[in-house]
Amino acid sequence: MSTKKLTDNGHVLMNEKSLSSVSRRKFLGYVGAGSAAIATASFISSCKDDNPSNGGVNLGSGDVGILNYAYALEQLEAAFYTKVIMSLYSGITATEQALLTDIRDHEVAHRNFFKAAITAAGATPLQDLQVDFSSINFADRTSVLGAAKAFEDLGVTAYNGAGKLITNPAYLVLAGKIVSVEARHAALIADLISNGTFADTTDTNGLDMARTPAQVLAIADTYVVTKIDASNLPTS
Repeated sequence: MSTKKLTDNGHVLMNEKSLSSVSRRKFLGYVGAGSAAIATASFISSCKDDNPSNGGVNLGSGDVGILNYAYALEQLEAAFYTKVIMSLYSGITATEQALLTDIRDHEVAHRNFFKAAITAAGATPLQDLQVDFSSINFADRTSVLGAAKAFEDLGVTAYNGAGKLITNPAYLVLAGKIVSVEARHAALIADLISNGTFADTTDTNGLDMARTPAQVLAIADTYVVTKIDASNLPTS
């Protein structure tokens, strides 16, 4: 098991007083009802799956491999936030609980969407990942929010890095819809940690960074017990 840690810088959006006056559903909005249509077989029936190799669970190749890659990340995030809500940290406010519950619901929706899309493509979705969150103290606000920020920042960089690897325009639209929601999550979590830091991870041009699948999975490996083989994913 790797000892690497998720270590991205933070973001922020608004303080709790202002958050309480904003509609949570409007603020965090789902990807949109239209995204469900993207899962139809009309545009994904040409995808193919690959068999496991190199001793790990193979993500596959081409666009379906990228879908499985995103599915793996959404599994990880959904599992984390599910654990957060099941074992709320000490001193959590009603506003924080409501916001974290919304994020959990988003991540579960993303996870289920990718599983359905991969299945509709005639491919086999990546198996349910075994995760290990033992390094996170779910009873401690600082530990939970720090991990949440790192997961969200990692997710944003993952989608940014995978965009250029997608060949199907419909998939690229989907990735754009989801990464925008992940970025809202990242900004919110960072703001809960330290008000006003919602854009602290951008560069001098106001852009978020991007990571390759190999870089992302190496970082996520800290929390993923299942061995993942990404060797067949496109690289350019």
